Amino acid sequence: MLKATGLTKTYGAHVALDRLDLNVAPGEIYCLLGANGAGKSTTIKLFLGLLQPTAGSAAIDGIEVSKDPLQARRCLLYIPEMVALYDELTGLENLAYFADLGQVEDRSPARLKACLAEAGLQEAAFDRRVSGYSKGMRQKVGIALAIAKQAKALLLDEPTSGLDPQASAEFHELLSRQRDRGAAILMATHDLFRARQVGDTIGLMRAGKLRRTLPAASVTAQDLEALYLEEMAVTA
Repeated sequence: MLKATGLTKTYGAHVALDRLDLNVAPGEIYCLLGANGAGKSTTIKLFLGLLQPTAGSAAIDGIEVSKDPLQARRCLLYIPEMVALYDELTGLENLAYFADLGQVEDRSPARLKACLAEAGLQEAAFDRRVSGYSKGMRQKVGIALAIAKQAKALLLDEPTSGLDPQASAEFHELLSRQRDRGAAILMATHDLFRARQVGDTIGLMRAGKLRRTLPAASVTAQDLEALYLEEMAVTA
């Protein structure tokens, strides 16, 4: 579903991403771990078509992003660190607007309210302006859009940064439900504990390279922390 083949991005002499090979299957959560500058966000931006690769390719559902970015995005949903919503609109109005942009087939109020409820947003918040929403509530509107859109793939860039532990746990539970529905999910994160808990596959990145890939179930949280520190300490 999400496939990178020799994916490379350079800026002059600086290599931001170095020949990345990666595959995220339907029904899989793939967590990319690494320090700032490791190449995680660059990977996400290349899959979104916001950057052009220097070499290699990124494909979504068999569609090469650089060749047909609009078609590739149709089956995709992106959730950044802070979901960008219109503060003057309500949660329901925001969802209706973005569902319209995304050409969601069933955009009836009843359907959209059901999506918000399924995403864990309290009914009392549906008709409140988003300016009064917490970050966790904003993220739930993003998940509601994924539900409404029936997104085949989700790209997430530090989606739980700044969330309290309960909100983070709720968000990852929502992700697991999307995975169980067959979505391919690629998440860039610093949260080793949650990556180990919710992920199926973990990739450790440093200096633009994918250094190690392992099944999340094959390691304990303590083992993962040790592996992460070991990879981050290696001299390039």
